Amino acid sequence: MMLGDLLAAARDSAGGFLRWLHGSDPELAEQVAAAAAREGLAPGSYVRAAVADFARFASEEDWASLTSAMRDDVDPGTICLLAMVHWRLTAPGCAAHAGSNIG
Repeated sequence: MMLGDLLAAARDSAGGFLRWLHGSDPELAEQVAAAAAREGLAPGSYVRAAVADFARFASEEDWASLTSAMRDDVDPGTICLLAMVHWRLTAPGCAAHAGSNIG
C-alpha cells in the first residue's frame, strides 16, 4: 500500500479508530475529545484534521519517525493514526494546527 493510500484510509477510518481508542487508551481518547471540543470539532473530525495537518505541516523528522514506526509494526495504519493524533495534541500552540475544520 502506498503512503497516499494509507493516509486516505486513515482519514476514512477516524470513527473506527475512535472506538478502538476508547477501548485501548481511554485517557488518550479523552484528550482527543477535549481537544476537539476546544476547537469546536467532533472527535472524528479532529482525527481527520490531525491526519491532514500532519500531511501538510509535519517536519522531515516527524515523517522519518512516523515511517520508521510504521515499518516496524504489524498494524501500520493504527500506528499512523496514533502518531498523527499525538503530534497534533502536542503542538497546540502552533497556528498551523488551529482551525483545520475538516468535517
